[in-house]
Order: sequence, then C-alpha cells, then structure tokens
Amino acid sequence: MSRHAIITGGSRGIGYAIAKKLQQDGLRVSIVGRDAATLAAAATSLGAHVCYAVADVTDASAVARAFASLQEQQGVLAILINNAGAAESAPFERTDQNLWQRMIDANLTSAYHCIRAATPALLAMSDARVINIASTAGQTGYPYVAAYCAAKHGVVGLTRALAREWAGKSITVNAVCPGFTDTDLVQASVERIQRATGRSAEQALASLTAGNPQRRLIEPAEVAHVVSWLCDPRSGSITGQSISVAGGEVL
Repeated sequence: MSRHAIITGGSRGIGYAIAKKLQQDGLRVSIVGRDAATLAAAATSLGAHVCYAVADVTDASAVARAFASLQEQQGVLAILINNAGAAESAPFERTDQNLWQRMIDANLTSAYHCIRAATPALLAMSDARVINIASTAGQTGYPYVAAYCAAKHGVVGLTRALAREWAGKSITVNAVCPGFTDTDLVQASVERIQRATGRSAEQALASLTAGNPQRRLIEPAEVAHVVSWLCDPRSGSITGQSISVAGGEVL
C-alpha cells in the first residue's frame, strides 16, 4: 500500500503544488486547511483518492481531530508536510504583541501541534518523513518582518532538534526554505508595497525579487519537486537540513 501524506495549507499555492506532485508520485494524499469550500475544490481538482479535513492549525484539538479523521480514511500517516503559515509585515516599532503572537502561532506553534498529533504514527513507521516548509526568512533576516523571521528561524531550529532526536527511529526531519514564491501570499505583499509606497506592481515585485540573483519568483512546482525528493525512500540519509529554494539568495 502506498504511503499516506498529510499536507497542511494544501488547498492552494505551495501546498497545492506539493499535494499534486506527491499524488503523481503515487502517494495517498490528504490536505488540511481552514476553508471547507476551498479544500473541497482543491480535492476535486486533484482527483480521486484525495481527502481533506477542516482545521485551524493553531488549535491543537482541531489538528488532532483532523489527523484522526484523515487516518481513518487514508491509513496511518507516514509523511507530514507542515506548509500552513502566514506572513504580516510592519516596522519593528509597530510590531505589537498581538502581531508577534499571530506570527509565532501561525508559523511555529502550528508546526508543533501538527508534529505532536502525528508523532504516534510517525514512531510506528519504518520510513517516515517530516518536512517543514519554512522560508529563507528562517535562514537570514529581512526588514519589516521581524516576527515572521523569528517564527521561521524557530521552525528551522525545531527541525534540527527533532532530526537529532529521531535519527535512530527511521524518521527524517527537514526544512525546505523557499524564497519569494509565485503565490497569493506574495501577491498580497506586492499590493501592500503599492499601497505604502505608491510604486507600480512591477516596481513592487522587482523590490521583492531583487535579492534573488536569478531575478525571479520561485515557482511552487520547484518547491514541490524538492519535497518529493525528500520523501523518496532513497533520501533516508538526508535529515536536519534547511534546503534553500531561492535562486542563490541564501548560500
């Protein structure tokens, strides 16, 4: 029987691209998100044998219920992809405690909740995977997103700690760190820059891609390809890594 992969934030953007790629690889795929209609449309688009569950990944109880339901339908999970997250920007002097906590909850605590819910299944598997979709913001710093950078650095730290702890248990734990990727999240960033600066959409986008030596956005399919490679049984010696998908932005 093929392995079961659960992907959070799997209804669009990078998460959807990962779900599509893993399904093409022959895995049983489940996606998790907050909006039932968006999830249902994504599952229909992906095709047969894709299941979904509605859950806010910042809510531990909701995550536990969703994972239990998906495993009843698809079998014990072997692969967890923590992709759900959020990004907000503000100068540090306007980064209040609420913004700070939202970024920690959405990007770091959510990964903790999901890994905790998946742990019994992962420990029972002989070849399990945890892949955290972090960001180059987890490898370097960017202005105006201190809370987001702190959360994503935390994701990379969690990845490294668990990789060491579970190295003898046939579980690999890695982080994939995309640069600015062609998703709704980046489009929202472009619109924020336009409103704040009066720049055109092209100028705003150029400011985001300026740090990428290739001068372009990353495609979601490129991130999905790296995730697929890490899921391959032949990638069993790769653990504790934070792999940049960023056109050379982080070396």
